[in-house]
Amino acid sequence: MAASAARAAMALRASSSRPVASVRKIPWTASSSEPREHFAQFGHIRKCTVPFDKETGFHRGMGWIHFSSEEELQNALQHDSHVIDGVKLHVQAQRPKVWQRDQTSDEEKDF
Repeated sequence: MAASAARAAMALRASSSRPVASVRKIPWTASSSEPREHFAQFGHIRKCTVPFDKETGFHRGMGWIHFSSEEELQNALQHDSHVIDGVKLHVQAQRPKVWQRDQTSDEEKDF
């Protein structure tokens, strides 16, 4: 039991330090591959997530870009503007969630 708790804590620490960009205002005309293609100019993309709405079939206009290194994330954040299909994206570093024992899963500790 203690070993699984230790593994979970290590996984949480590892996931909280991953370089991830949060992207908002992705135009509905963009395919799910366009954010990956756009951000690949700043470095290696480990994962690109653009959630889709099952009812409408359209993506939700937001997503996450997982870079291989913090340096690649910083390269993307330093770029003045990111534009896909004529729409300027809102890009920022994803803040890691910090959980404490007295918090439930839908609460985030704000420092």
